[in-house]
Amino acid sequence: MRTAAKRIPLNLASAALILILAVLATGAMAQIPGLAKSAEAAPEPASDPMGRTTPRGAIVQFSRTVERHDFVSAARYLQLDAAQRKKAAKLADTLNSLFDRAMQGSIANISDSPTGALDDGLPEDRERVGPLIIDDQEAYITLVRVPDIKNGHIWLISSETLRAVEAYAAAAGESWIERVMPAPLVQSEFLGVSLAHWIVLVCQLGGIFVLLMLIGTVCNLTARKVIPNPERLRVWDAWYQATRWQAIAALTILSQFLVIPTLGLPLSFRVIYGRVALIVLAIAMIGLLRRGLSLAFAHARGMVRGKDRASTQSLMLLAERMIQAVIVVIGGIAVLVLLGVESKTALAGLGVVGVALALGAQKTVENLLGGIFLLSDKALAVGDYCTIQNQSGWIEDVTLRSVRMRTVNQTLVSFPAGSLAQAGIENFSTRRKMAIDTTLRLRYGTSAAQLKRIISDIRALLEANPKFEIGSTYVRLKNFGVDAVELELYAYVLTRDSGEYGAVREELLLEIATRVEAAGSGLAPTRFVQLQQAQDAAAAKPLAEGRDAAVRDGDARNQ
Repeated sequence: MRTAAKRIPLNLASAALILILAVLATGAMAQIPGLAKSAEAAPEPASDPMGRTTPRGAIVQFSRTVERHDFVSAARYLQLDAAQRKKAAKLADTLNSLFDRAMQGSIANISDSPTGALDDGLPEDRERVGPLIIDDQEAYITLVRVPDIKNGHIWLISSETLRAVEAYAAAAGESWIERVMPAPLVQSEFLGVSLAHWIVLVCQLGGIFVLLMLIGTVCNLTARKVIPNPERLRVWDAWYQATRWQAIAALTILSQFLVIPTLGLPLSFRVIYGRVALIVLAIAMIGLLRRGLSLAFAHARGMVRGKDRASTQSLMLLAERMIQAVIVVIGGIAVLVLLGVESKTALAGLGVVGVALALGAQKTVENLLGGIFLLSDKALAVGDYCTIQNQSGWIEDVTLRSVRMRTVNQTLVSFPAGSLAQAGIENFSTRRKMAIDTTLRLRYGTSAAQLKRIISDIRALLEANPKFEIGSTYVRLKNFGVDAVELELYAYVLTRDSGEYGAVREELLLEIATRVEAAGSGLAPTRFVQLQQAQDAAAAKPLAEGRDAAVRDGDARNQ
């Protein structure tokens, strides 16, 4: 299980990198001549300036035209017979009122293909829009695809539907908002929508938001009583605090989508409102996904165990940042599409930007790959103590571009990750043990029996302490030096912590000093002290010689 857990972050990082490259390459390839299969590509249908090329475009543009009171243009969306031409304006106004009041289906369900939906069981030149709920009965609007001399094939509202419009309007009556709200609010408009509808819309939005807040609060209180484990409760609190508002915003928008068709709002307003709501939903979902991803990776990093824990956690951190970058890129494309930018145009633009980045930011890509390779090769990890390019310190962070080190002087040094792939890195945190290598200098006058006792006592100290490695530890007589009897001590302390190593070494040296004194010997003075004494004697010798000479001269004069 541990092995699998260690491989997952690298796979995530690789998948994220492949996804970024695929998105960039898709747009870039479309811009390179010769790659597109122009001979096999199907010809694009003629574009109608009035938006009648697709069923959805015909319905939406018809509604907007009627709201502008341009009934001459609105008649061009209708398949009128001779009798219907005389009352085309009234039919258009009545039909648009039916759309606003009775259409329950989502506009997104209307086909946006020039050929319409081919799986609805209707002839290829027919499309059905709806349903319209009229007197608790479902009714549908039929569109017909007809040839046009200037614009190719276009979609029109069929004459059969226009014959039933007046009967539908009589059966539909007033909407529930028009029946309940005061007449002045229904008749007054703001941005093409009555004040009554605005009030209902705002109250509905606020009501759903407050209701979801209450539900979230109740769930939180219930969880705090049901979850007895403090650790799990801490995890719950972290998730709740981090994702609460984004989740409430997303659920509010999703819930409102379900009830918007029942409010009788103008069809064109539904299109604009739906687009704005989807943009807000996309932003909320991006924030929700990023926060959830951060919490999930933090929990996963906490579960990593084993000797390679630090490197695995650092690799997971880098993978998290790459996936979050992919989420932001995909979310940005989605927002651009919702703003009206064609998806092909957005991908093509992204491809051009990707090519420009690939050519102008080669070092950035090199640093990104260098960081991945450093972590996957376990050369270093966050928290390791390393020496890099004559700088020593603790690795503080590994980003998509650089490796940051906090030096022993508490300064922050940043190394491009790409350059570290070719640099020498000495990682002290990977040590499993740390060596004590020192020379003990005993004063002359120490007898052979005392030497044997001291060596035996030191060996007993090393063998009795579990912090020292068995087998590689030794103490032996090294040399009879000029100023002292020298004993060589070598031992491995089984720790990678410098603080613990220093404490064990200090304790060992103090115990050795105690055993040396107990054996009746002592540590020899240093060569520095002896040299200082020799220097003092050398400085005093001329003075003594001068005094002796002065005495001899005085004696000679006296004689």
